[in-house]
Amino acid sequence: MRKHAEKTSGAVAHAAQAASVACEGVHVEHDHPKQRIIDTAASKGCDLIVMGSHGRHGISAIALGSETVNVLPHSKILVFVHH
Repeated sequence: MRKHAEKTSGAVAHAAQAASVACEGVHVEHDHPKQRIIDTAASKGCDLIVMGSHGRHGISAIALGSETVNVLPHSKILVFVHH
């Protein structure tokens, strides 16, 4: 997981830098990812949390990722869901 997180956050940081957008990658582990996502965003002073949906097609396309579904109703910070 750590290796995947580093690869993914590295790609995001590179894209952000190319677009002149500030970006700080954070990798944390927690028994309750929903709470860690919300707490980390709050501690970093974020005003937006960006999360992905599953990217499925057809009827399953309406389903969001399980952590996205958990974060949406509990976050006081705006959550943008990207498909």
